[in-house]
Amino acid sequence: MVFVFGVNFPEQRLASLERFYGVGPQLSERLMARFHIHPTAKIGALGGRQITDLNAELTKLTIENDLRRKIQDNIKRLRDMGSYRGRRHAMGLPVRGQKTRTQITTARRLNRVDRKG
Repeated sequence: MVFVFGVNFPEQRLASLERFYGVGPQLSERLMARFHIHPTAKIGALGGRQITDLNAELTKLTIENDLRRKIQDNIKRLRDMGSYRGRRHAMGLPVRGQKTRTQITTARRLNRVDRKG
């Protein structure tokens, strides 16, 4: 097992970097290309230097709890300003111009924010 950025990785492909919140397929691919890692390589096959470099690069990025906090702060700022988007977030309605006459169930589920405050 290899320890990367606070997470234990069993012998899996390194594309499992996408487990981190804020690391998608493109960023994962870019990171692997930067450190000359083959996309199908297992994490146990990496050298110690590559793992430490990967760890250092992940610490520079805004991912996991920092990113979640940043998004919540942005939504809270919109709500406090009283903007249209902030009000839509507060009511749990679609924020980006989707129609609400028939299909808002997904938006109601995804835009759910605590209503206290």
